[in-house]
Amino acid sequence: MAKAEETVLEIDLKALGHNYRYLRSKIKPETKFMAVVKAYAYGSDSVSIAKHLQDLGVDYFAVAYVNEGITLREGGITAPILVLHPQKIHFKTLIEHRLEPSIYSKAILADFIATAQKLNTLDYPIHLKFNTGLNRLGFSADELPEISVLIQQQQAVKIIAILSHLAATEDSKETKFTNLQLHRFDAICQQADALFKTKTLKHVLNTSGIINYAHAQYDMVRSGIGLYGYGNEPHVDEALQPVMTLKTIIAQKHSIPSGESVGYNRKYKSSSETVTATLPLGHADGIGRQYGQGKTFVSINGHMAPIIGNVCMDMIMVDVSNIECSEGDEVIIFGKELPANTFSQTAETISYELLTGLSQRIKRVLTN
Repeated sequence: MAKAEETVLEIDLKALGHNYRYLRSKIKPETKFMAVVKAYAYGSDSVSIAKHLQDLGVDYFAVAYVNEGITLREGGITAPILVLHPQKIHFKTLIEHRLEPSIYSKAILADFIATAQKLNTLDYPIHLKFNTGLNRLGFSADELPEISVLIQQQQAVKIIAILSHLAATEDSKETKFTNLQLHRFDAICQQADALFKTKTLKHVLNTSGIINYAHAQYDMVRSGIGLYGYGNEPHVDEALQPVMTLKTIIAQKHSIPSGESVGYNRKYKSSSETVTATLPLGHADGIGRQYGQGKTFVSINGHMAPIIGNVCMDMIMVDVSNIECSEGDEVIIFGKELPANTFSQTAETISYELLTGLSQRIKRVLTN
């Protein structure tokens, strides 16, 4: 990989392929694989990621909102795309772009049927989402008979899938609760099959579910964070490869006398002569103020340099007193040698938040 000359996010498609094949190896050959590419593919580049995964044989894609699905369609993605949180105002556009909605309430179902009827659709594919314990979105099991009546009264839409969302598949202390969710989902699926009298896809497992509860893979699994190199468990992280590496450069070095301060609000004061390096990225790029005050480190020439003082909007300062480095040298914020989950833990957050919060002003560079 070329040395950085500016702030860039490198996206390693080879690592993406490795992660996909690893996760695929945990399920049966006939089980479908849904790749979650919402939020710019977890902060990377949704179209480039989806194109590569489509070439590798991914069966389905999932996004959060309709505009994300439209971006994929316009980028050349032809595989089915599930919209996890469709809004009523976008139903018409969703149908026009051949996206599949996750329907989670009676009101949303009625509204979507009405829109589909206005557009004269026949058997438009929808997924029904059921709440089994996450208590965020989803029908309750006791609504199934009423849903069945609504479906039988029309021909504009057709249920092709049943799904739910597990809350704690990575947490060994919550095995009992996860098994309760799976038991609830299984009961819902059995009742749905009896009521709808049609074969539907069933999908409930996320990345950690694929690893820890593969017996419940049903017809399809969904993976997001695992594709990008993080598995929520150390032994899984070891088997995966981080897809994204955030790099920048040293813009300027300073020698700070003892007693001088660095940055806004003078939050860092040197107790002895200190050498600092200023890096051209900040909280406007997704590296928030929570990473300052010496909590978090970046890598410069193989050595860890703490972020000092307050993170600025466009710059951060690091202590390089004991590191041989020059202006223009490359700096690794996170990547293979300093994983995003390690970086994020220093500020008591998670890799998901760090990755998806990366600004779109950062240049994306694809590597193979």
